[in-house]
Amino acid sequence: VSLSTQEYSLKTFSDNRVESQVDTYWNSCKAGIKDVLRKSSVSSSLILAIGLSSQGETLVCLDKEGRVLRNVIVWLDSRATKESEFIGREIPIELWYRTTGLPEVSPMWPICKILWLKRNEPEIFDKTSKFLVLKDYLIWKLTGEFVTDPSVSSSTGYLDIVKKDWWDDALNILGIGYERLPSIVESYTPVGKINQEVSKELGLPLDIPIINGGMDQMVGALGAGNIKPGIITETTGTALAIIATTDKPIFDPQRRVPCSPHCLPDRYVLMPYTETAGILLRWFRDNFPSINGIDDYDRMLSLASQIPPGSDGLIAIPYFKGSFCPNFNPNARGAFVGITLNHSRAHFIRAIVEAVSFMLKENIALLRSLSIPVERVRSLGGASKSDIWLQIKADVLNIPVEVPLYSEASVLGAGILAGIGCGIFSENIIDDLIKIREIFNPNPETSRVYEDLYKNYISIYKRLYG
Repeated sequence: VSLSTQEYSLKTFSDNRVESQVDTYWNSCKAGIKDVLRKSSVSSSLILAIGLSSQGETLVCLDKEGRVLRNVIVWLDSRATKESEFIGREIPIELWYRTTGLPEVSPMWPICKILWLKRNEPEIFDKTSKFLVLKDYLIWKLTGEFVTDPSVSSSTGYLDIVKKDWWDDALNILGIGYERLPSIVESYTPVGKINQEVSKELGLPLDIPIINGGMDQMVGALGAGNIKPGIITETTGTALAIIATTDKPIFDPQRRVPCSPHCLPDRYVLMPYTETAGILLRWFRDNFPSINGIDDYDRMLSLASQIPPGSDGLIAIPYFKGSFCPNFNPNARGAFVGITLNHSRAHFIRAIVEAVSFMLKENIALLRSLSIPVERVRSLGGASKSDIWLQIKADVLNIPVEVPLYSEASVLGAGILAGIGCGIFSENIIDDLIKIREIFNPNPETSRVYEDLYKNYISIYKRLYG
């Protein structure tokens, strides 16, 4: 019916801190609701429910009066290295993985961020009545209720993903109890009605139920029809996240891939991810602008299309904030290898796009090694709007890449959860809701070229970081 996007900025610091003001997210949420109402011309009286999805790991601290105590610590933030190392020593890694589904204790997990606050900002830690992630905060602003769901909480480091409840061992390390965290209910659950203040500001009826929702990646998988084994969804946005649906928790003996609850009950997902994907193009755009000032992503990708596969020998290593799946190394860094005087700005852009596609290939190989069927790949996120990037992915993977008609799958997924939550339909109709816009088939000759380049990419990473 209508779609609204809101761009926002982050505050980054040299010591791996990444923060933002919480009002940035809340104001964007409100602006988006107002914008879609205006664009669609749909009467607010016809809205039956509101569903949510959001990024995980972004930490919000509220005092007992509901006041935000500091800037939010964004999911990309990795300041808590010492804390992650400490927790890794306190909890046996196999117990950690089998309980949380997280292969390693990463500084980005909220458990590490909260411990960092306890050690470095004890006054903030002591005053915090509720530790929330971003979706929890938005639900509280909309309804006044403190509620979360298993999918968005699965990357906190203090959720038991099998029991779908808070993990006492982790909370004991932090020195916090259940009362400082939201309650946990399934993603399709109505969690409250919109409150009076928000109703008045947004022009929405007071009786609209808010449906819990889930983490953007799992909700996006739902919106792309990834609700059963065989379908793989990949989202290339700021980061790269790959989703494979399973019927039960699956734990990799080598601990290379996270396992998390799906946003639908009785399902789990394996979710290889990397922290840096589309953000690399943004970094390149912002730090190496074109002379004529024309620097939108379409123009950048058009330049990349003029460069042959392999970028004339230029290979990018895309781990600007460390590598995660399938090789966990927070100390890994990015690199461009093979630079010559013949390489132009366009070569660097194409090398970045190819490197992100190589990361995707490496993680799909990981899933196959765990006997996960890969029958089709569906592409989501901002990069799914680029035919150039989609073709490169198909050529690198050497399998067809499908693009759903509705590329903003997390929005559709939130709508599906809202529909289930308010009782207007069941999950049995999900397959009927998902339409494929286009299929990108690999070019056999280009795929052969990329197979050799992929081996070089893997070799370079191993030489740099073992």
